Amino acid sequence: MNAGRVSGVHSAGRPAGNDAAAPALAYVGMGANLGNCRATLIQAAAEIAALPGTLSTRLSPLYRSAPVDAGGPDYVNAVLALETTTGAEALLRALLDIENRHGRQRPYHNAPRSLDLDLLLHGGRTLETAFLTLPHPRMHERAFVLKPLRDLAPDLALPQGSLHALLAACGGQRLERLADA
Repeated sequence: MNAGRVSGVHSAGRPAGNDAAAPALAYVGMGANLGNCRATLIQAAAEIAALPGTLSTRLSPLYRSAPVDAGGPDYVNAVLALETTTGAEALLRALLDIENRHGRQRPYHNAPRSLDLDLLLHGGRTLETAFLTLPHPRMHERAFVLKPLRDLAPDLALPQGSLHALLAACGGQRLERLADA
């Protein structure tokens, strides 16, 4: 899904409210390990691209990964970059709505998922509330997030370090790039 080129718009210093006035570059981690995972991720990317306030999107290549801290089938993962005028909390609510439309259930912690959408970054914002933490608190530990994120933004650095260095620290996590469909 390449709905256009995502520019490097950042909005550091603005609060992460629901009414972002200027565009922000956000990244959404995507994963599924139930059903037709590839089709689900591509459909979810299209649904995010159609959200009010989404100006452009770009989807990373798809990857297969083993579950981390969980059982079940392998996941298909990707990261979607989007330029959006939607605030972080409102965007997360929209992502949760998309998950629910795809049958997401939460019977127990780390249960297999029909669709999992995580707001990883939203501009240069940092936020810690009961509803949302930015940057995503575990993204730096997950190869299935770091590699597709690096595909989209190779020079991006997280508070914990460069994507290259963080990926090296995740070397034991199995990750396989899927062929383009």
